[in-house]
Amino acid sequence: MFKILFLMLILLAGLIAGPYLSGKQGYVLISTSSHNIEMTIPTLVIFFVLALAAVYTVETVISRFCRLNKSTYGWFSRRKRLKAEKQTLAGLIKMDEGDYAKAEKLIGKNAKHASEPVLNFIKAAEAAQQKGDEFSANKYLIEATKLAGNDNLVVELARTRILLQQSKLSAARSSIDSLLLIAPYNPEVLRLAVDIYLQSKAYTSLDELFGRVENKLNYSPEKLSQLRHQIEDGLQDEKLNEDGVDGLLAWWEAQPRKRHNDIYAKIGMVKRLIAANDHDSAYDIALETIKKVDKKADRLALLQQLPHLQLENDSKLIKILEKQLRNENDSELKVAYNRALGYLDVRLGEFESAKTYLNNVLSEPHLLKSSDFTMAAYTYEQLKDPASAEKVRKQGLQYVMKSQQGKTEPATTTTSVAVPNNKQK
Repeated sequence: MFKILFLMLILLAGLIAGPYLSGKQGYVLISTSSHNIEMTIPTLVIFFVLALAAVYTVETVISRFCRLNKSTYGWFSRRKRLKAEKQTLAGLIKMDEGDYAKAEKLIGKNAKHASEPVLNFIKAAEAAQQKGDEFSANKYLIEATKLAGNDNLVVELARTRILLQQSKLSAARSSIDSLLLIAPYNPEVLRLAVDIYLQSKAYTSLDELFGRVENKLNYSPEKLSQLRHQIEDGLQDEKLNEDGVDGLLAWWEAQPRKRHNDIYAKIGMVKRLIAANDHDSAYDIALETIKKVDKKADRLALLQQLPHLQLENDSKLIKILEKQLRNENDSELKVAYNRALGYLDVRLGEFESAKTYLNNVLSEPHLLKSSDFTMAAYTYEQLKDPASAEKVRKQGLQYVMKSQQGKTEPATTTTSVAVPNNKQK
């Protein structure tokens, strides 16, 4: 536009100045070694304007030709991009439908022309992995890594997920450890770390990670509690299996106050120490815990372990249990207290009081365990009452037969309790 205006101004100036210079045209001589060119000043101006017009015309033609090429290239590129986006959308729909072979083909075919090619390659890798093609999955991940460059967190997350799906736990563990160094508070990294650590039973690492999981992930209180319990069970089993009872107790003593005040952790210690035949240590922790436990579920869990405890003499534990039983109104808890006291009294040889507690248990058929009949029959035998013992055995047999017919026990899973050969006092 400016160039045309410039030419128009020159021509206008020529038109104005032409008549003035008509009688005073002047003289211009252009001399070279072989030619002399003579012209008037108006002729020179007209020649100059025409030369400029020619230059501008050639420039305009070339510019429009280049713009045409660029527009044509842009049209093809835009067409490829729209086609890639359409195929990507169709591929994602196929993934949701479970047609992973078709999804991989649609998403990966024009991935380089998509608006986000890295994401396309990642999705194609996931689709390939879902249909069991590990080679193609790895190939797509390599392509995604090339395009992502240094900003490859999303690629590494995808790689780690695929390693986990391939059951390559060691490689997935190494990958997630690296990701935790790069992005220690990233929610997706933390969520994936929880899955990998649980599957690889890396409970120590999971315990260290729990604080971040609690703060950064929107887990429900129930899910956090479940995860906390899995960690406690895993750590205690790991220490017991690797270092034995002494190692478990040494580890427990070294734990912070928060864990020592955790009722679930203390009940877990009681359970494992009883299973490892360290009844003295189990008794100490049980005695400490029974004084502090408040929630019904925790009390039931602790009372479930106490029947397995071996006592050598009358103890503070029994006195506390008797006191709590007198103040208890919940029927389920009353049965659990009576069961614990009955079993413990049998082990102490106190068969008269054991009979009372066990009869209280047998009076609640919907809360019975098959081992209750066995313990009650043994108690009657020790009291020289074979008729009552036989009657209880028949009741136990009927109970077992009903259970086998589909009426399972509403209480916790039945565990046989060995009857000790105590001497009657």
